[in-house]
Amino acid sequence: MTQLYDTAPAAVRAFLVGLWDEKIEKAQAESLTAELEGLVQSLGHKAVGVEIVRLRDDASHRGTFGIGTGKVDEITEKCAAANADCLILDWDVSPSQQRNWENRAGISVFDRRELIIQIFGSRARTREAGLQVELARLKFSLPRLTHKYIDLARQRGGSYGAKGAGETKFETDRRVVENRIHHIEQELEKVRKQRSVQRGKRERRAEPVCALVGYTNAGKSSLLNALTGASVEAEDKLFATLDTTARRLVLPNRIGAADGGADGADTGTAGGANGGGWPARTLIVTDTVGFIRRLPHDLVNAFHSTLEELSFASVLINVLDASSPDAEEHYRTTMSVLKDLGQEEKPCLTALNKIDAGVEPEVIERLAALCPAAVPVSARTGEGLPLLLKKIEEALP
Repeated sequence: MTQLYDTAPAAVRAFLVGLWDEKIEKAQAESLTAELEGLVQSLGHKAVGVEIVRLRDDASHRGTFGIGTGKVDEITEKCAAANADCLILDWDVSPSQQRNWENRAGISVFDRRELIIQIFGSRARTREAGLQVELARLKFSLPRLTHKYIDLARQRGGSYGAKGAGETKFETDRRVVENRIHHIEQELEKVRKQRSVQRGKRERRAEPVCALVGYTNAGKSSLLNALTGASVEAEDKLFATLDTTARRLVLPNRIGAADGGADGADTGTAGGANGGGWPARTLIVTDTVGFIRRLPHDLVNAFHSTLEELSFASVLINVLDASSPDAEEHYRTTMSVLKDLGQEEKPCLTALNKIDAGVEPEVIERLAALCPAAVPVSARTGEGLPLLLKKIEEALP
């Protein structure tokens, strides 16, 4: 009898630790920890335990582990009982703290930044995205090379006979990493120049650009597909899209049309919608990488060639998941990132997406009061898209 064996690798078992301190409320700490669990699932790992640590002002040994040593021992015991393969902390840890955690727990330890970098690495599809992820990974790992060779002697100065044998393994690896970082930055500079040429062609065709921005998994790719008829892959996962995708959109162009076509009720093309022979107007719609709370600055800098598309856009559409209980926090996070990128003054619409997911009317009203030029839409059913197209055309220069 033939015996079958399961050759699929077992999912990595991760124990998650959130942090609740005086800077955030308990509800926000729980939301961030739940988001951390979503990141772990997006990577294909399995969460076998979740712990939220209450950090008080009088916490001892904060510099050694980031939290008290008693809580560290408690967490490591729970990791062992859950047979966890790794420990994931929802705050940034220094290289020395990471080494201390791994020595105490006996398993691999990651923080939120490294987890997001791993997700980006698993999602990268194009050469550009791969280069950007590798750049972020190398810059993150560079200060962490030291503890790998902690027992090796450094090269010593002095007279003849007092020096070491030459470069140590640590120094060699550091030089290799720094050279690789320099090479990737040169490659990404070439990518920026290529994008500049492509933008120049669009500008000569006088085609404005509309960029979709927003929190990760808000439905930006789905909205791009619904507006342009594209077939961009859209998954219900965090950071499913890393590469910039551009598609052409033909607007109905009802501005100045008769009253019968100004209410956005139909979705016909220009000319047929207003009966006055108004010329069709086209624009380019771009999909961008999603944002997230506590987004690592290394990733923002690495994805500069992708995010710089925002600076050349005529209009931004902030896609917001209206069905999320953290929608207001997601909106603030997006606006904060746009401010960091210097794009807070650009014309911006807000698409309150996923209203088909049972969103209560009072929730939509509250979000509409918070977000400027908010339009409730559903990328899945098409509800609200005609009005969104009308708003886009009105916002174009």
